[in-house]
Amino acid sequence: MNPRRRRVAVATLLTFALSVPLSGAASAVPAGPARSAPQATYSGSRLELPPLTGPYPVGRRTLHMVDRSRVDPWVPASGNRELMVTVSYPARSASGPSAAYMTDEEARLLLEARGLGGVVPQATVAGALTHAHVGVRPAPGRFPLVLLSPGFSMPRATLTSVAEDLASRGYVVALVDHAYESVGTVFPGGRMLPCVACERVGTREEQAAVVAGRAEDLSFVISELTQGGGAGGLSRVIDPSRIGIGGHSIGGAAAAATMAADRRVRAGADLDGDFFVQPAATGLGGRPFMMIGAASTHSPGDPTSDWSGAWDHLNGWKRWLTVDGAEHFSFTDLPYLAGQLGLSDPSVPLSGERGWRITRDYVSAFFDLHLRGMAQPLLDGPAAAYPEVVLQQPGGGPRL
Repeated sequence: MNPRRRRVAVATLLTFALSVPLSGAASAVPAGPARSAPQATYSGSRLELPPLTGPYPVGRRTLHMVDRSRVDPWVPASGNRELMVTVSYPARSASGPSAAYMTDEEARLLLEARGLGGVVPQATVAGALTHAHVGVRPAPGRFPLVLLSPGFSMPRATLTSVAEDLASRGYVVALVDHAYESVGTVFPGGRMLPCVACERVGTREEQAAVVAGRAEDLSFVISELTQGGGAGGLSRVIDPSRIGIGGHSIGGAAAAATMAADRRVRAGADLDGDFFVQPAATGLGGRPFMMIGAASTHSPGDPTSDWSGAWDHLNGWKRWLTVDGAEHFSFTDLPYLAGQLGLSDPSVPLSGERGWRITRDYVSAFFDLHLRGMAQPLLDGPAAAYPEVVLQQPGGGPRL
């Protein structure tokens, strides 16, 4: 555990429990035994994800993908590498039932892993109201594809709000759960795959191996979705010439590594994650990349972050954005949901709702610019609407 990588204070009681496995702003080092959660009074609220901002209703399909060319790196005896992928897409209507946030068992493991069992009912987390619908037909047309990879030990559901909002704006979005890398993910047949990787990853070299493995996972998902083999019929609405990728924490590192290995990806975004590989952020060939993270851990000059090295290696359009008052999970669903439960931590200045708005607007602006060619003044300088966001420019010089 490296206390220099991020503040001990966390944005919410829920993120207090979940932040420990990532002890740094992007660390993949697993923590020791679960810490006791601070005592708080649960308000009994029903959880609901942020409202959609785009013109499309959102559909959802959950896909089980098996890469038969690879053996699982964490549990070789299990056979081929398996992935669970949630695909959100622009839909013709919102007539189908609402999609679940996660299963009760996944919610239970997520809460218990960090000592929150009995504080927040698992059914409350599992039953968070999403804005996606199952069983609905895709809207006509061909849309850009964006892949999202979660933080180490985190399930893919923690990026649901970003995925749904992008889908409402006209993107097909694939959230990827990497087998044996989350606190618990349900696979077909009711199999609950635990976080085996959490017990094995500690060194920087092991963290780099996680990044490389995820890059292989994500390239495989691109092939499945665009070539139709595992796309659940969605390949016909995906434009394979417009593919982007992003991720939170080590998922952001995986985004850069996937771009380096796969020329099909046109643009990538890293949400508060270090890169873990050396040299960082190389091999992108001039393609656009955005880094956005907490000012407390990812500002220029921070010796515990590898963003300065990554910035020097990025040779195309690039942005380095820091958010004052944010913490590691401010770029995920968790602070937003916990705020509804009355569990917000006043020691973290940025509210969950504010963190969500910043994440939503900057991520969508980035992909709108680079996958749709739409001008985005938000990315060109300080924005009056977002005084917390600082556009860093180490070394000066013109921005591309």
